[in-house]
Amino acid sequence: MRFDQAVLEAYAPLQNAYFDQLVGVDLAVDTVPRMRLRADALLPDDIVADGPVPLGRILQAGVDPQGRPTRARIVIFRMPVEQRTSNMQERSELLAWILTALVANHLNLDPTDIDPGFQY
Repeated sequence: MRFDQAVLEAYAPLQNAYFDQLVGVDLAVDTVPRMRLRADALLPDDIVADGPVPLGRILQAGVDPQGRPTRARIVIFRMPVEQRTSNMQERSELLAWILTALVANHLNLDPTDIDPGFQY
């Protein structure tokens, strides 16, 4: 639960700043990514990764297999994030970085438009 809370805390400033644009976006935490990526593959912008390991992704709104509309969803992958951080401060910084990149992608902005100090 602490991880989920950390995700919510990292997302809150983005949600507040872009409330109208993010009102239809869900936020989720998944334990591990359910996708396979090759180390040499060029990743789409909707996936934030450390090398071939996805840390988060944005799923665009669409239609599920039963024909029902789905909302856009930002997904953070807990295990890869936790494995790359050794304390709460590092985790908070990494989550803020991942979420900034994903929100920027969803809003069709450069991450530096959201956070001028954003480091690629």
